[in-house]
Amino acid sequence: MITNNLLIKLKERNNENIEKTKAALLSMQGKIEVLIEVQVETDILNKEVSYDVLLITKFATLEDMNAYITHPDHIDAYQSIQHLIETVASVCYES
Repeated sequence: MITNNLLIKLKERNNENIEKTKAALLSMQGKIEVLIEVQVETDILNKEVSYDVLLITKFATLEDMNAYITHPDHIDAYQSIQHLIETVASVCYES
């Protein structure tokens, strides 16, 4: 199994932007058949070094993850929140 963790730092951290981001990311659930699991968590420390949102996605294979990246529902979710995002970091690994 492949697990990808995407850390998202928002340009402006507030409840509205966090909820919009979470809703957009969770909207992919059940729409992308190669996406086995999607989980969204929010940082509770709110420190300077903290990222605001964590997206955890799981796939059977690396090829499935690559198909997810170009899937229209993934692209739509990203485009709906890209204006909120300052930066992202990713860690992808076999699990």
